[in-house]
Amino acid sequence: MSMRFASVHNFHEATVYQAVLDLASDYPTIEGCDELVADVACVALNHLPPRYIRHAVDMSFYMSDQERLRTETAVQTAVRAAFEFVQSRTRKTHKA
Repeated sequence: MSMRFASVHNFHEATVYQAVLDLASDYPTIEGCDELVADVACVALNHLPPRYIRHAVDMSFYMSDQERLRTETAVQTAVRAAFEFVQSRTRKTHKA
């Protein structure tokens, strides 16, 4: 891979990762399992529109306050839904 693309990433990654860490204690069956926590992040990211950037400041500079609030709300919603989804799937596998 060319170094030209090493800095390209999805804008939502850092905020989703932080939201997952912040909310993990609300889901004790998931919190202690790194694999499930990573699954939650993947599910949440897949429910958000991709916004590829090179530097976080690029997005922050161009976002209005309203767009920033909408983005924060969307991340929180996606992460909570992802925790619920992963938790429900985990319960089904443990019952079988």
